[in-house]
Amino acid sequence: MLQVFTGSWALFVGMFMLMVGNGLQGTLLGLRGEAEGFSTFALSIVMSAYFLGFLFSSRFTPELIRRVGHVRVFAALGSMISAVLITYPVLVDPWAWAIGRVIIGFCFCGVYITAESWLNDASSNENRGKSLSLYMIVQMAGIVFAQWIVTQGDISGYVLFIVPSVLVSLAFAPVLLSVRPMPAFETTKPMKIISLIEASPLACFGMFMLGGVFAAQFGMSAVYASRVGLTVSEVSLFVSAIYVSALVLQYPIGWMSDRMDRRVLIIWLAMIGAAGSMIAFLLPGSYALILVSGAIVGGTSNPLYALLIAYANDYLESDDMASASGGLLFINGIGAIAGPLTVGFMMDTIGNNGFWLFTGILMFGVGAYGLYRMTQRSRTDLEVEDQVPYAPVSAASTPVAAELAQEVYIEAGEEEEIKP
Repeated sequence: MLQVFTGSWALFVGMFMLMVGNGLQGTLLGLRGEAEGFSTFALSIVMSAYFLGFLFSSRFTPELIRRVGHVRVFAALGSMISAVLITYPVLVDPWAWAIGRVIIGFCFCGVYITAESWLNDASSNENRGKSLSLYMIVQMAGIVFAQWIVTQGDISGYVLFIVPSVLVSLAFAPVLLSVRPMPAFETTKPMKIISLIEASPLACFGMFMLGGVFAAQFGMSAVYASRVGLTVSEVSLFVSAIYVSALVLQYPIGWMSDRMDRRVLIIWLAMIGAAGSMIAFLLPGSYALILVSGAIVGGTSNPLYALLIAYANDYLESDDMASASGGLLFINGIGAIAGPLTVGFMMDTIGNNGFWLFTGILMFGVGAYGLYRMTQRSRTDLEVEDQVPYAPVSAASTPVAAELAQEVYIEAGEEEEIKP
């Protein structure tokens, strides 16, 4: 792992600072919007806007990179992120914030695509899996560190908005000044959605539902926590619990997924996540239970993302895996756009604990549909040893990172085939 870091240190350092900036602005906007008296509906629009921009960027940035190159796209999008972050405390209006979030979602996805294509180019067959794991660790660590920064300033002032702007600006220095040239950019055209659904209905349904869960965690968790009266420090710890548990449980869940029927594991994780949500929904008022529920939902939903990709690959040919990743992430993105809007409506309709009811329903839906699919598709045609190996993928990843994971799957499968 150390060798992987030293070989691509510029990318990992830059990505850490980027994720700190992104994680900080998400929590900060929720807290500041609540302090400014924004309605739940207005804040849900703001949070949903990020995922709209992210989804559009995943489609258009590859073409932009092919036209003008990695460096120009990297620098231009980074400058726009810094500019938007500074304007948030100047234009304190939900519609201005929503427009800013669309822009930032577009730009962050663009810089992720650029950075991840560089990571893919810098990785070899021997260390690609380790590179992907370290990349995910850096992403999660950046988001968690951002929650600590939130506690060090005044959410009603300007400083906390300047910090992510500075971090994002600094993040590009190590990458743009790196001696390694940017790679030629290639991306795979996504598989048609209908073809994906035919190959793996459970993976498609699960990715759509998880999109809503991730959007609620990333966009509305701070809004919910603030609405129930938690302090800034308590909100920070609550959001951190979601991502720390996701990181800690990713690898043991991945180990289990390679040794058992993945549908069974998907069902168990989804049902445990639903139960975790219902703990906080049925027993409101306890901060300890809120932390536990956040950790349970985060620790089950995030590994489910990579698990569903691996499960879909079990029923795909190697040549189709890369194109399938783009389609699955598109489905997930549609769910993410709808997520904040739906959870905002539920919080307005039944109260703040609508946040937990929303995540609970979605997680239960994944588990219930998994049970139904077990009655429709037999496992006699796929033994555990024939499953593709699990590879860790973060929910914040772009199609490029997903394709990188697919290469890990393919290479591991080829190694198995040549073993005597």
